[in-house]
Amino acid sequence: MNATLTRYSPLRELLTMNDRLNRVFDEAYGHSTGNLDYGQWMPAVDLKEEENQFVLLADMPGMAKEDMDIHVENNVLTIQGERRFEQEAEKQSYHRVERAYGKFVRSFALPTRVQADAISASYKDGILEVMIPKAEESKPKKIAIKG
Repeated sequence: MNATLTRYSPLRELLTMNDRLNRVFDEAYGHSTGNLDYGQWMPAVDLKEEENQFVLLADMPGMAKEDMDIHVENNVLTIQGERRFEQEAEKQSYHRVERAYGKFVRSFALPTRVQADAISASYKDGILEVMIPKAEESKPKKIAIKG
C-alpha cells in the first residue's frame, strides 16, 4: 500500500470550506451565490443593537430608494436591490470602471424577536438607515425586590 503525504495548507482548507458553504446556499435558496467576481457589488452594512431596537446602516451610494427592498420574515431581515449602470454611460468609451454594479441580497438573523410592523427606514446621502424595534417580550425588564 502506497501512502502519500500531503502538506497541510490552512488556505486550501479555508477555500474548500468556502466552496462547501456556497454549495449549501445554492441548494437551499435555488440560486447561485458563487464567489464574488471582480466588480460584483455587495453594500457594506453596520448592524448595532440598542436597548429598544436594532439599527442597520447600509452604504448605498448612487441608488434610488425605488431600487431597494427591505423585509423581515422569521426574524431574518433581508435587504435586496440593484445598482444600475447608466445606459447613457455604456455608449461612452470608459478607460477604467472600478465602481461595481448589479443585484445584491443581504440577510441578517436578528438575535431577538422584533416588531415587524413597526420597522421604519430612511435614505439620505447614500446611507440607508433601518430602525427595527424589539418586541416587548424581548426587552430587558427590571424586577423590583419587595421586603
